[in-house]
Amino acid sequence: MDEKKALLKCADWCSRQERCISEVRDKLVRMGVDSQDVGSIIERLVEEKYIDEKRYISFYINDKFRFNGWGRIKIRYQLASKGLNADDVEDAICRMDEEEYESALYDLLASKKKTMRNKDVWQQKMSLVRYAYSRGFEYECIKRVLARLNIRPADDSDDIG
Repeated sequence: MDEKKALLKCADWCSRQERCISEVRDKLVRMGVDSQDVGSIIERLVEEKYIDEKRYISFYINDKFRFNGWGRIKIRYQLASKGLNADDVEDAICRMDEEEYESALYDLLASKKKTMRNKDVWQQKMSLVRYAYSRGFEYECIKRVLARLNIRPADDSDDIG
């Protein structure tokens, strides 16, 4: 595929949804674009604001948190796997609203708790902790939310394991 046609195709693709450089690079390679042209196409897309990685990071964090119920750890890991600037990722993650974040985890764990069959408080707690970890939430936040859900065995300490 020639450079001009690939540029138009990628500009159209990027205008429909936020994309990062690594996604565009992968798409161009799959399209069979010459490796020399890939760099110039990406450069042009960045210049014309079809690609803006800071904007991409913000949208990605918002989408994965609100729609997928992911925590900061999982979001950070996924963004790192895309080769994005770690400082930009940290800046965007630090801007997440703490109350909204904890409230989302509360809703997630309260919903999960309703579906649990096991009545043993310790096993419930461990199951919820594993679930929250798998979604990428931090231990301190999980601990606060579990306390709000009144999930504490009589001999509860700060240690999970």
